[in-house]
Amino acid sequence: MILYYLDLVGVAVFAASGVLAARSRGLDLLGVVVIAAITAIGGGTLRDLLLNRHPIFWITDAHYLLVIMASALLTVGYVRVASLPGNALLVADALGLALFALSGAQVAEAALCPPIIVVLMGTMTGAAGGMLRDVITAQVPLILRRDIYATAAIVGIVCYLLLQALGLQRSYAFGVGIVVVVALRLFAIWRGLQLPIFRIPE
Repeated sequence: MILYYLDLVGVAVFAASGVLAARSRGLDLLGVVVIAAITAIGGGTLRDLLLNRHPIFWITDAHYLLVIMASALLTVGYVRVASLPGNALLVADALGLALFALSGAQVAEAALCPPIIVVLMGTMTGAAGGMLRDVITAQVPLILRRDIYATAAIVGIVCYLLLQALGLQRSYAFGVGIVVVVALRLFAIWRGLQLPIFRIPE
């Protein structure tokens, strides 16, 4: 149940980040909610399709859609009456990335996937929704920029798996993985850290 509630928290956070990304794109309220939904459940939907998990998680549990709509509408109401810090989207995105990456990794673990697939599915769960959001709102996806984004998810999931292999209780390893993803992502934002660009000498 704790994982389920954390998943709902991640949905709410990613829905809010979807609203923040769409607020300057001239969309109507329905369009904003659609962007919020794509951001919140896009990665998990792709994960379930690839793992052949049917029906898709949000089809059998309407709470996900209710949380998305509530989070989107609350965020819309908030930004209409108060200004947000400049990095609000990035912070919200970091929290959603961490929660979704680790919960996605646990879903892949439950499907008895090998570790490399667990890392891949967790990273996809965390990053794919934001990528779809950025593509639809005509922005270069965070995952394709030099920013440390998907890399943070990979490092957090690897830490989670390694700690379990070393004998740490799963719930504690999950918490450490969350902290690692958020800390690495926010530290990279704060310090302006970026991955090096691969260039071929002319």
